[in-house]
Amino acid sequence: MWLVTTVIAAIAVTAIWYIKPKIYKLDFLSLMLWGTSIMIMVDHVLGYDGGEFLEVQTDGLITNGTLLGIAMIIPILIIWEIILIISRPKEKIVRGE
Repeated sequence: MWLVTTVIAAIAVTAIWYIKPKIYKLDFLSLMLWGTSIMIMVDHVLGYDGGEFLEVQTDGLITNGTLLGIAMIIPILIIWEIILIISRPKEKIVRGE
């Protein structure tokens, strides 16, 4: 299910990227989400041994597949925010006027 969650997020950000101004660097966020989706897809394909392909429950620390997908998206959003803060154009300070 975490594959579905990341693909939905990647599709949504890509769609918003066409509408919103480029100052938000949504192209970079979209690229990170699509990269995550592709990595999860490769993991699913290589680790597939029969049974369900899209699992709702996991055996790991986070047992809910949707919650795991959200937990995987949060660091991507944090990295995107840091990049936005760092690359923000410096405003000119007008003194004496």
